[in-house]
Amino acid sequence: MASIKDVAAEAGLSVATVSRVLNDHPSVSEEARTRVLAAVATLGYRPNAVARSLRTDQTRTLGLVISDVLNPYFTELARSVEEEARALGYSVIIGNADERPDLQDHHVRTLLDRRIDGLLVSPTDGGSPLMLDAARGGTPMVFVDRWIRGVDVPVVRADGQSAVQDLVAHLHGLGHRRLAIIAGPAATTTGRERVDAFRAALAAYGIPLPDAYTGQGDFQAESGRRVTEGFLDLPEPPEVVFAADNLMALGALDAIRARGLRVPDDIALAAFDDIPWFVHTDPPITAVAQPTGALGRAAVRALVDRIEGRTPRSVTLPARLVVRRSCGEPPATNRSKP
Repeated sequence: MASIKDVAAEAGLSVATVSRVLNDHPSVSEEARTRVLAAVATLGYRPNAVARSLRTDQTRTLGLVISDVLNPYFTELARSVEEEARALGYSVIIGNADERPDLQDHHVRTLLDRRIDGLLVSPTDGGSPLMLDAARGGTPMVFVDRWIRGVDVPVVRADGQSAVQDLVAHLHGLGHRRLAIIAGPAATTTGRERVDAFRAALAAYGIPLPDAYTGQGDFQAESGRRVTEGFLDLPEPPEVVFAADNLMALGALDAIRARGLRVPDDIALAAFDDIPWFVHTDPPITAVAQPTGALGRAAVRALVDRIEGRTPRSVTLPARLVVRRSCGEPPATNRSKP
């Protein structure tokens, strides 16, 4: 394997000059740059990233801690983060918190020990001491999808309130009046926000949200199944179950089918966080869709701005309602509300 000394010999220049070219130093002449790059191409030289990081104090590596890698929303988010980071010259190391604060802290600690340049996090809770210390201690950081209140870190997220209002208006227009929600964890901002948006949208139509129609989930399928079973056992079950994320919606669908019931004939189902699978269920599921790819790309750009000394702003993108056939819509229905 060629070394930097081999490149210097091939180019007829000093090792110091070669080093300056490889590190994009502005004092290098165009002739020297051309000779070094030609030598690099001839020898197939690849700089040692670890050694370079020791000299520059940068690793060109970002950390991403996501809440649940099995959730298709976060899988798509991670993919868009990796693609945008690569386009900007960075690599990404991913940690899966599995909706557990202790695993989140493990990944954050490990990534910081590996001297990443910056950190993207979708927090699983209201903020552990480790997370708060990292955020307040100067580590370049951006929250994506979820955030920690009171921490001065840029946030890249979707605003689902208008889309939830559109969903409730849609359900009201179909004649539904008994609406229930499977909520996400109250410790997360998205868990609280979606319940609040749903309750406010119902109130606009004079529809209450009784405690019996509010079930506590954890953004995973088993909780959706458990909560829906409780709804179905009520003396007066709801006409609609709204799951505050996609995995809980799939759990709800399992519970409904296990009772020999059909969607939407016996009970309607809607979800937050649209996923490609929802087109292929029977019937296709009406859902609130987030601009997942755009969120991932915006989060990377905000983090790189922070790493490179610029001042990033928080970014909020709109979610939208995708109407399909799981709530009693006409058979030909499949449209997206802008």
